[in-house]
Amino acid sequence: MKKKDSGGLGMTIPKRMRIAGMTFYLRNGQLVGRESSTHEKRSNTLPQFIQRQKMRHTTALWKMLRFCDVMFTERRTAYQNFASLANQLPVVYVTKGPMDQASFLMPGIPVSGGTLPAVTLELGEVDGVPALITDLKPFEMVKINSNVMFMDRREKLWLYTAVQNLENKFMPRVRFSMREIKRNEMTLVDGHYVMKGEEFADDMKGWAIVRLVGDRCSQQTIVTRCTVYQQYTTQEAQEKAADSYGGLTETPYLSPR
Repeated sequence: MKKKDSGGLGMTIPKRMRIAGMTFYLRNGQLVGRESSTHEKRSNTLPQFIQRQKMRHTTALWKMLRFCDVMFTERRTAYQNFASLANQLPVVYVTKGPMDQASFLMPGIPVSGGTLPAVTLELGEVDGVPALITDLKPFEMVKINSNVMFMDRREKLWLYTAVQNLENKFMPRVRFSMREIKRNEMTLVDGHYVMKGEEFADDMKGWAIVRLVGDRCSQQTIVTRCTVYQQYTTQEAQEKAADSYGGLTETPYLSPR
């Protein structure tokens, strides 16, 4: 914020500041104070509204994911790491009120963040059975720093499952669970491991497989067929949500694109 000298006061103050319920500002070189209004409308431009909706959803997802044993190792805190990755997700717009706690299952939700090679995942069918298809190979050698490890001998694999629920008859919410994968749960098909089962046809579920070696993990995101979130990404959803917050603040000095 630009600062000005307050003249006779012998100090530098911001152009405007609030202290103990009073707003102080300069008028014709004089320091003027008035009682702060608690009813001033907060600026809510479209970019601000979009970012607030993003952060709302990031927080709602984290509140559910944190109940799992998660690893995010690339920033100072796990939440910061998660939030930086989740910021790339599509924006979902919900109205003010109880829907503030809503969360949506979608492709790309991060469940881990680390430096090990990621597992490439795809939903499909193998021998006519729904399957989670991976790029994992038997006795795969992966270089980690200066060490070469046979990943399928020394690593652990965690399976994360995400489920889209409708709670209290109106609240969409994603819930997560995780467990370690046993080797006999995976089948080798055309040189790659797959997991087969009818659950992988469920379009209200999503999955991720995380590699873990000691305190290292891979960066993984959810794959899913779920499309519930898409109805909350439309222009209509954006306008409805913005109206519930009192509408958007006009920005007349911005040139239209």
